[in-house]
Amino acid sequence: MNVGINMDKNAYFRKIPKVDTLLKEDAIQELCSIYGRDVVLEAIHEELERLRDTVRQAGEKEILEALSSLKERIAMRLKKEEEYSLRPVINATGILLHTNLGRAPLGQFQMDAMLHAAQGYSNLEYDLEQGKRSRRFIHYAEEIKKVTGAEDAVAVNNNAAAVTLMLSALAKGKEVIVSRGELIEIGGRFRVPEVMEQSGAVLKEVGCTNRTRISDYETAINENTGALLKVHTSNYKIVGFTEEVSIQELAKLGEKYHLPVLMDMGSGVLIDLEEYGLPHEPTVQEILKKGADVVSFSGDKLLGGPQAGILAGKEAYIKKMEEHPLMRAVRLDKCITAGLAATFRAYRDKKKAEKSIPVLQMLSRSQEELKEQARELKEELLKAKAGERILIEESAAMMGGGSLPGEKIPSYALTITPQGESCEAFAKRLRNLPIPVICHIKEEKIFLDMRTVMPKEKQLLLEGIKSCLRTDSRQ
Repeated sequence: MNVGINMDKNAYFRKIPKVDTLLKEDAIQELCSIYGRDVVLEAIHEELERLRDTVRQAGEKEILEALSSLKERIAMRLKKEEEYSLRPVINATGILLHTNLGRAPLGQFQMDAMLHAAQGYSNLEYDLEQGKRSRRFIHYAEEIKKVTGAEDAVAVNNNAAAVTLMLSALAKGKEVIVSRGELIEIGGRFRVPEVMEQSGAVLKEVGCTNRTRISDYETAINENTGALLKVHTSNYKIVGFTEEVSIQELAKLGEKYHLPVLMDMGSGVLIDLEEYGLPHEPTVQEILKKGADVVSFSGDKLLGGPQAGILAGKEAYIKKMEEHPLMRAVRLDKCITAGLAATFRAYRDKKKAEKSIPVLQMLSRSQEELKEQARELKEELLKAKAGERILIEESAAMMGGGSLPGEKIPSYALTITPQGESCEAFAKRLRNLPIPVICHIKEEKIFLDMRTVMPKEKQLLLEGIKSCLRTDSRQ
């Protein structure tokens, strides 16, 4: 009996075409013209080995299918390998600053500025007037100064780098006093104490987790104190029996002892969020006016720009950071430099910022607009005679990205109850679309939140959902 099976397997092995034979096929020749002979040859070897494994392990039906589809699978492998692993997706989670999905999406004007800088050469560090080398910071520093009111500004590749540079340049080898209740973890297992350690500054904790007074800071000051640091706890809340020291109090204390007062704002914001029905979040402008010497904040969170860590404040301190050796390791490239400058330029006019920066666009969309978008999608999907139950439901979006913890933003969602399969299976098919759709699952339903689906993405979302529905022809 085993001899018969082996004989059948051998017959299938003999049907596997040789590499040279495949290379002469018109379809393979066409692939060579597109991808190059060496790349195609590698794909052929990989698919032939996969085919041999199928012959060894599978039954007759599967073997015959694998033999007949060999050329198609070679083409599919080449196409898949040609795709970039970093791909655009449709964010239907309702989380505006989704860290796993790249945080703040950029607007067309920001991308245009970055593309303009990327094409060919630029005057990144060249003074066109003087005909000599200049500083790359000038391209965005003036824009930041005009918006925030800071004396000077500089930017690096993220806020953790900004805090590291700030502490290393201003307090290396010195004690930096910070409230115990502000020793936060900023995500990705990076913690404020660890960032401080890397900077060379010495952490000096004061107060308790829930209560810190100005007297705690003053008692801790000694001849080795280098700075006073306040960290805005933007990614969590402590409620109840609490007390914290204001930036005004720290500023007065810093002035008394001639110490720089530094503030890590984390997710920086430039516009009063109360206008969008959200709780007040201190703006960069407010903190600087209240006496902070240097403020650090993120570019790709509430600001709505590219990933960056921005440092704004007193000119003397900013200059020290610019001249610090670490600056070269964390500075921005020409594309982010251009995108950041464009972002702050938009903030010169509040209405322009609201119209052109996607995060602010999403925040400003009305409930009626979101419900109408969900209704339009539902109507089109019902035309497909799907077996799934499709509804419009109230939802609650979130800011995400370590911003406004616990705050819910009213929204509407299109919900789908899959028939004949699990929500997990349906969500996986959404993720496997040419333009993946990322949803969330709640109450055994697929939730597609409209707050994070921009109008320009509506048609793409519709087509993607349609291809996943169990229409009459597929049941």
